[in-house]
Amino acid sequence: MGEVAEGGPIPALALIGAGALLGFTMLAVVVGRTERIGLSGNPGGNPVASVALRVLDRPDGSIRIEDAADARLIETIEPGQDNFVRATLRSFGQSRLRAGLTPAEPFRLTRYDDGSLALIDETTGRSVNMGAFGPTNALAFAKLLPGNALPDVSVPR
Repeated sequence: MGEVAEGGPIPALALIGAGALLGFTMLAVVVGRTERIGLSGNPGGNPVASVALRVLDRPDGSIRIEDAADARLIETIEPGQDNFVRATLRSFGQSRLRAGLTPAEPFRLTRYDDGSLALIDETTGRSVNMGAFGPTNALAFAKLLPGNALPDVSVPR
């Protein structure tokens, strides 16, 4: 205890290197946050189109997607078609079952004024920005919106 380390003070080059690394890290964080690089948060715009989706499994393996408000058929997805939509909806449904919830409540698909598209499960609080999966997959979900309110397929901000 109380002993002084041998070798003297820390070399200046090591201090300069550590300071440069710290400065670069802070700069990278600031640039990343201001440019939203790598962020996959929920959309922050105002909703411009939305639909409550009820998903029903059919005996032939297809899924029926209907508007929960009036049971109007939006789309039937046959086995082997629109695999991204099928897998995403099944994943949302399985999350409910794991949480001990029923599949009765609809999912909400919403397009925002900034062009982003989100699938939201209000019962579990889960929300996924479809733009995170690329424009082709976002477009697959956008087709389900009323009146074909298709978003700009560019990468959302």
